[in-house]
Amino acid sequence: MDSGYPMRLNKYLAHQGYATRRAADELIEKGLVTINGRRAVLGDKVLESDEVVVRSKSKKRYRYFAYFKPRGVVTHSAQDDDSDIDDLVSENPELAGTFPVGRLDKDSHGLIILTDDGRVTDRLLSPDREHEKEYQVRTKEKLRANLKEKFEAGVDIEGYVTKPAKVRVTGEHSFAITLTEGKKHQVRRMVAAMFNEVKELKRTRVMNVKLDGLKSGEYRALAGEELETFLSSLGLR
Repeated sequence: MDSGYPMRLNKYLAHQGYATRRAADELIEKGLVTINGRRAVLGDKVLESDEVVVRSKSKKRYRYFAYFKPRGVVTHSAQDDDSDIDDLVSENPELAGTFPVGRLDKDSHGLIILTDDGRVTDRLLSPDREHEKEYQVRTKEKLRANLKEKFEAGVDIEGYVTKPAKVRVTGEHSFAITLTEGKKHQVRRMVAAMFNEVKELKRTRVMNVKLDGLKSGEYRALAGEELETFLSSLGLR
């Protein structure tokens, strides 16, 4: 099994929690990193047995939050009149410097992860990782009898067949769905493929992180076992 070594030094430092890859390159350029006593240079690779030392730089203490995004708030590429998630972050000292991981469209609401750890983005959003995200959905029309069967087998959305999903029908107009991928507006497009329309879309879980008792607009810091499980699942522990 491929251990990942030899590994580029900036990737190694990012995995060890010292900095993002870009920031790691800056540490290397400043001469703050040595490999087996030798001053490191950009492009260096390391073995698992190498001694890597970062001088005058302690590991950054990253922050992770579960945030209940309200309807009407834009997570990326906000226009002039839009309510932007960055406004919440910039106005709240506890959240300063964090950013949303992934997207949740303007008309949807629910859980989004906020963090200042750039390592999380690729690890959480990469299609190869297949991390679970769960949604509660209400539709305009009654559900078709074969919706669960179709969604669990894969649905053709404009030429792309979705990966099998887990579905639990909760009412004539509602169901819960767990996805392991994140195509743009995927749930809405899947529902449209069944000749229906989403009336409400709420994300309730990302991996092991749940909304729990959060109300719209509220947030909480991830900590303890919840945080450890989250980071371990991303390979950051």
